[in-house]
Amino acid sequence: MPPSHCPCALRPVVPTRAGFALLMHDVEALKPSNTGWLVADVVPDTSAFEWARTEVDPRLPALLAEPQWQPYVVFPGAAADPARVVQAVAPGRRPLFVLLDASWRNAHKMFHRSPYLNHLPVLAFSPEELSRYKLRHPVRDVRLCTAEAAALCLGAAGEERAARALDAWLDVFVARSMAARVNTAPDLQDEAHRRLAALV
Repeated sequence: MPPSHCPCALRPVVPTRAGFALLMHDVEALKPSNTGWLVADVVPDTSAFEWARTEVDPRLPALLAEPQWQPYVVFPGAAADPARVVQAVAPGRRPLFVLLDASWRNAHKMFHRSPYLNHLPVLAFSPEELSRYKLRHPVRDVRLCTAEAAALCLGAAGEERAARALDAWLDVFVARSMAARVNTAPDLQDEAHRRLAALV
């Protein structure tokens, strides 16, 4: 994104009990349309790991084993063993949401080829709203981008302010990215910018 459109000065940081572990496929972290980093912008307890089919970053299992965390893999319940699927966050330990940050096709492969995640509960959502992410074209509108899924996780954990901040941050990021694509100035008074300003 060109400096004229960069929203970094508006970045909201919201302390939360919840944390995130981004498991990123290949060059996903380098794509300008990636929204995983937006999660890290807003939620301080966010870690990122590169996914590989044949090996695992040893820091990830170590994080999952920390006693303060209750990890959940966030993925559609239809793709998982029903015995693993949960619809809500359990009280007690801090929730740690494992997000498979990739295209939907690659995320499906990651879910089934990461045996070190097989012991974790799968947190599944049935979102009522369609994805509003416009920088990529999903196969189905009901498939959410990483930041949208993370906002649902925050809401499920009772972190409503952080969820709203992440939603607004995503919308500002999308608006500025779209403006940069057509070389027009960002609209600082649009709904996304107003919502973000009200939260920060």
